[in-house]
Amino acid sequence: MAINEIQEDIINEFEVLQDDRESTIFYIMELGQKLPSMDEKNKIDLNLIKGCQSKVWLSTIIEDNKVFFQADSNTEITKGLISLLIRVFSGQDADDIMNSDLYFIEKIGMHQMIGSQRSNGFASMIKQMKLFALTYRELNKHKKLNTQS
Repeated sequence: MAINEIQEDIINEFEVLQDDRESTIFYIMELGQKLPSMDEKNKIDLNLIKGCQSKVWLSTIIEDNKVFFQADSNTEITKGLISLLIRVFSGQDADDIMNSDLYFIEKIGMHQMIGSQRSNGFASMIKQMKLFALTYRELNKHKKLNTQS
């Protein structure tokens, strides 16, 4: 599925909650509980996202020119937030990740739900995922240039 199709699915899921703050937070935490476990060997300082109040580890692998993310957090709400981003970005092309407009965040009222401190951490998660995509794209360009020479 394309990034915007996934965002539309998320928006539809959250519409059912009708801006009920408590239900929305519980749902986000439930999404975090469904996030596949991250391999303990990837829970290292190098994979910690800077700028998050909670500990959030993020790693990536590349398969068939698609970027796949794996993450974990030490808090349920943050784990739920990163699970939403993984759902949107994982399995996408690097260019699509970098050029995406994450409009679902505003449409589901995320900023009203999580407060300013977590909003900053959420922005750091997005930034790190886009940085991984940029790094992969640049490495891939470099590799193509070297094989053409």
